[in-house]
Amino acid sequence: MDAQITLRIDGDERSLTVDTRTTLLDAMRERLGVNSPKKGCDHGQCGACTVLLDGRRALTCLALAVAYDGAEITTAHGLADDEILHPIQQAFIDYDGFQCGYCTPGQICSAVGMLDELRAGHPSHVTASLTSLPQLTDEEIRERMSGNLCRCGAYANIVAAIREGVVA
Repeated sequence: MDAQITLRIDGDERSLTVDTRTTLLDAMRERLGVNSPKKGCDHGQCGACTVLLDGRRALTCLALAVAYDGAEITTAHGLADDEILHPIQQAFIDYDGFQCGYCTPGQICSAVGMLDELRAGHPSHVTASLTSLPQLTDEEIRERMSGNLCRCGAYANIVAAIREGVVA
């Protein structure tokens, strides 16, 4: 069965007809040519497909496109303001937070989303106190980013980039 949906991706409204079984990732990549989110494991285990979905980080390989009709989707590409990179994007460059770069768009979207969660006071498994705002420690960053895998092993630089991206 097919359904007509509209997605707002990186500020552009896009309409398309999809089979109701189509994932959001496949709709974006195969139907709309949005190639920032990557298809890694296709099981929600690697985080390469992470985007900000209505402001919250989400794995698009696990989301059905029809469930997000009308949604606001921000990819790593959409975080930049024209020629000016988002501070997290710039920090990934400055701190070599990538090697092959395949996981980088998902890492960047996840970092932006997790920093928003941290600022909102959402605790993680390693948050010391549930009654005060979590602190941005390396342990918090590692825990909150644990759903995004880097097969090249650039983790130390990713943590440094996130820490620096907050300061910028």
